[in-house]
Order: sequence, then structure tokens, then C-alpha cells
Amino acid sequence: MKNMFFFESMLTPKIITFVYWLLLLAAVVSGIGTMFSGYGGLTFATFMSGLFIGAGGAVGARIWCELMIVLFKINANIQEISDNPKA
Repeated sequence: MKNMFFFESMLTPKIITFVYWLLLLAAVVSGIGTMFSGYGGLTFATFMSGLFIGAGGAVGARIWCELMIVLFKINANIQEISDNPKA
């Protein structure tokens, strides 16, 4: 608990992992919803657009979350360098 109260460990990377799973679920649900929501019935175009929405949303969520995690890893590496300087 001391690490969290004095900001020695980061909580946000754990939250980003949870947000990634929520975004992935939202991408899959919206893709499936789009696949089967044709106005005049199920058409090939709505089915394919649903596949693209699901796949694109999953890839986009992964890229966004990876970029956020990279920022925290850079911070951790900079802290490690400053704690152990090579004199």
C-alpha cells in the first residue's frame, strides 16, 4: 500500500489493461451488431462492414492501449536510469 500512496508504483497501466478488454468487447459487440442489422434483411455489405468494424475496432483499441503502456514503460526506464547512474 505504501507504494501506491507515495506514487512509487503506477496504477494506471493496470487500469489500461482493463480498459483494453472493455474496448475489445465493445468492438466485437458493435461488429456483430452491425453484421446482423440490415434494414432490408441480411446483406453481404452489412455483414462485411460488421467484420471490418469488429476487426478495425480491435486493432485500434490494441494500438491505443499499447501506445499508452509505452509511455509508462518509458517513464519506468527513465526512473531506472536516474536511480542507477553510471558514473
